[in-house]
Parts: sequence; C-alpha cells; structure tokens
Amino acid sequence: MTDYTARRTMMVDTQIRPSDVTKFPIIDTMLSVPREAFVPRHLREAAYIGENVDLGSGRVILEPRTLAKMLDALDIRGDELVLDIGSALGYSAAVMARMAEAVVAVEDSAEMVAEAQGILNETGADNVIMHEGPLTDGASEHGPYDVIVVQGAVEHLPDAITEQLKEGGRIACLFMEGALGVVRIGYKIDGSLNWRFSFNAGAPVLPGFERHAAFVL
Repeated sequence: MTDYTARRTMMVDTQIRPSDVTKFPIIDTMLSVPREAFVPRHLREAAYIGENVDLGSGRVILEPRTLAKMLDALDIRGDELVLDIGSALGYSAAVMARMAEAVVAVEDSAEMVAEAQGILNETGADNVIMHEGPLTDGASEHGPYDVIVVQGAVEHLPDAITEQLKEGGRIACLFMEGALGVVRIGYKIDGSLNWRFSFNAGAPVLPGFERHAAFVL
C-alpha cells in the first residue's frame, strides 16, 4: 500500500521548501491535502512528481512548486473570496480553501464538476463551490473576488475574468511567451491591472486562453 503521507512530506521537503516557500499556512496545507485524491485514479502514482500532471486536452494539474509559489506571492487571507479557474478535480481549490474564507472553482465539464464536488466533500473542503461553465467566463454571479488564480497557462486573459477582480485584489497568471512561461501577479489599482514578475514556470495554454491571431487582408 502506498504511503501517501510520506510522499506529501517528500514533496514539501524536495519541491516546496527549496523553492523559497516557507510560509506556515502553505506548508501546512500542502502537507495536509491529499493530492492523490484529486488526481484521476490511473494517474495517482504520478500525483507527487515534480511536474505537471497531464489530464489530456491541454489540461494539467499544476506541479506543486508552481502552485505553492503562486500562493506565496498571493498571500491569501482568511477573510478573502477566491476564484479558481480550471480547477480540474479540485486540488488547487482544496488547498486554497484552507487559507481563504471560500473558493469558487470553475470547470467546463459537468462530469468533472460532479466528481470534484464529491472529492471535496469527502476531504472536508466544504467552503468550495464548484461552478460549471466556460473557463473564460469565470463566475461573475459569485464575485467580485479578492484573489483569482488560473490553473494553466494563458496567452490572452479575457476581460470577463479581470472584471471580476475587486479593487485592490490580486490575480496570479502563467503567461506563455513562446517557449518561456512567466508567472505574474496582477494588482488591481484604480480599475486597471498592474503586473509584476514573480517566477518562471511552464504549462499548456488553457483552451480558450490562446492569443487570437490578427486578421490580415
């Protein structure tokens, strides 16, 4: 029988701490949330590897280091509402739910939403709302949000999402620029986003978040 508790400890000790993530809430959460429960059953042996878990169709569960460093930069507080875009089976939402007041997790597949809700219930993440709809639409009816996180890379970030961020809120986004991926944190100040470089990472571009090619006559 696989000792997933030991794997979580190894993940934190070899992937999270060496990446300069030392805040207790992040370390404690990543030691506590059973990542293997949020990975498709046939991929559970890969749950704790130091890379993205490929779900197919351009979707991944972000590698632990990338998520942890995003959370470190965002510094989520216990009274905040978080929008998690592309949450898949809910791992990132479950992690952030332990730091925030509540998380709204968006998925575009009814089957995945139902499965995620079941796993979240089983693991005690009762402050997560699974929302079914296009990832590019976010979930405006539950917002506005203090924090927004996109679980995959983007080339283009739709206005519909940034408009759901509160004044003074933060958004973490992995922008793919050619072969290079850059995570930036955006701060909403006077109605517009001010982006700051955070760290380098990589992931597939989420479907719907591709840069639209310019139409040339």
